[in-house]
Amino acid sequence: MTILRHVIRFVVAAVVLMFVGFLVPGFSVNNFWTALLAAVVIAILGWIVEAFFGDRISPYNRGIVGFLVSAAVIYLTQFVVTGFYVTILGALLASLVIGIIDLFIPIKTHMDFRDGDAGKKQQT
Repeated sequence: MTILRHVIRFVVAAVVLMFVGFLVPGFSVNNFWTALLAAVVIAILGWIVEAFFGDRISPYNRGIVGFLVSAAVIYLTQFVVTGFYVTILGALLASLVIGIIDLFIPIKTHMDFRDGDAGKKQQT
């Protein structure tokens, strides 16, 4: 069941990337498969950055540093994925648009990867 959850999450992220490519100047994705691969690469690069620097710079904390790191991850993805092109301004705008879209369609699940705590919401 968790594999299906991840597949759905990456498909939604790919659709969001394609929408952002349509909306944001300086940001383009050739096709759905490129967007899907870019979504996987963005997730991996984001995980690596969070592993090195901790959750303080996570884009989910929505601080200015998280916003800039998100833009940097998007910009770096173009060097790994062919058919995915973005300028620095495009990466900044894409990070902003993805952040706004994420308010309405959260791509991150309530699963904490460190604890293997599938489906549990944090108690406040």
